[in-house]
Amino acid sequence: MTSLPWQSIADAVTSRIAGTASGITSQDSDASTMPADEANQKYPKAVSPVDFNGNGVDDYADIVAGARKDAQAKPQYDDGYYQGGYPPDDRGACTDLVWRAFREAGYDLKAMVDADIAADPASYAAVAPNPDPNIDFRRTGVLDVFFAKYGQSLTTDPTDKASWQGGDIVVFNHTKHIGIISDKRDSNGITYVLHNMAQNNRENDYLAFAHHMNVTGHYRFDASKVPQQVLKVWQQ
Repeated sequence: MTSLPWQSIADAVTSRIAGTASGITSQDSDASTMPADEANQKYPKAVSPVDFNGNGVDDYADIVAGARKDAQAKPQYDDGYYQGGYPPDDRGACTDLVWRAFREAGYDLKAMVDADIAADPASYAAVAPNPDPNIDFRRTGVLDVFFAKYGQSLTTDPTDKASWQGGDIVVFNHTKHIGIISDKRDSNGITYVLHNMAQNNRENDYLAFAHHMNVTGHYRFDASKVPQQVLKVWQQ
């Protein structure tokens, strides 16, 4: 979710992909990605030691799969307020792609965020001064705090290629935008991002754009850091 007008962001991304933004041509919207074998050889894939939902797939791979499902479904962009918190399945913002990604791994991210805010409101005071379970988990700033607490903080430099891995969380401008790092890379080794700016292609080479929002957070979720009273299983 972003506090910027979403349509202006979508237009900028669409123009970039089309190669018409300020004369900039797309580096990778139609170009081939780095072959998986080559990518795995150059940048060995991070594998989570946790398989939270017990499906035989590690958490990071599940998170990528869940994010990709949302990206391919292309829900209509909607950052509006919903009683009960969740928007309809065919609607959503950048933050909705994130909780849907974690749902694929078996985590109830909304319940986890709500529990952590209740247990530690001081950490969220700047981004959720008046906690509201109907919207807090759909605020980029809130998720930034949550993942900073319960993830490994990593480089914000996209050119440090090996440090960016599928399933990582990336935050832009602290409260403006959030996405999940893809397991795909462009021909130069820069990871793709799975994210919702209302653009048509929601798995793209955003980190390689000549102009993109500033990366202010890069996290790798670590379930072992989450207190038991905060760790919640998806049951809906």
